Amino acid sequence: MYDIFYTFTNKDEGNIAYHVPDKKENVDKNRLELANKFSFDIKKLISMNQVHGDNIVIVDENSPNIIDKCDAIITDKKGLTLMVMVADCIPILMFDKFKGVIAAVHAGRNSTFQNIAKKTALKMRDEFGSILENIEVVMGPSIQKCCYEVDEKLANIVKTSFGIEFENNRYIDLQGINRKQLSDIDVTNINITNICTKCSGVNFFSYRIDKNCGRFAGIISILS
Repeated sequence: MYDIFYTFTNKDEGNIAYHVPDKKENVDKNRLELANKFSFDIKKLISMNQVHGDNIVIVDENSPNIIDKCDAIITDKKGLTLMVMVADCIPILMFDKFKGVIAAVHAGRNSTFQNIAKKTALKMRDEFGSILENIEVVMGPSIQKCCYEVDEKLANIVKTSFGIEFENNRYIDLQGINRKQLSDIDVTNINITNICTKCSGVNFFSYRIDKNCGRFAGIISILS
């Protein structure tokens, strides 16, 4: 059985994304402080240039620190820390304690519509031999169905493609859609953080509140 570490940051740790209006030295400082706080090697931190797609990349110690054009990364290498950055999208962390495999997934609307979480779990099975029932999933703070309002066209896509239970007066349940996609392949050990980044008043960035906001992170690593 492998020991897995994971956590979700908040505004107290500052913005950790380079692609938002912030100085590089500020992001460097925030990331280094994060590494010191959670005792991981900043040189072995791997994040993504997230593009709201379904590209999934397997990473190892020879991978660059930023993986271009992908929305999920997977590894079985100890010492690496995987990071997903969000401000309303769902940061999904997955792990298999039996095989020692971890993943960080960026599940915004488009990626969810493309089954990013389901595809990541299947890749953990196909590439690393994970048994789907053994994969544990944690969905971090994100915009919830109370606040995720979309236009009529998108609302209809949700109803027809995923089910009427995931749409209510143009408010959609992105967490529920991801849970169903995973449950359909027998990934059922799913923990959904019940914090809405928009309305909860808790200390998380929200793009719906401020389009120039920073990003918080979900991070995960294999300790031993």
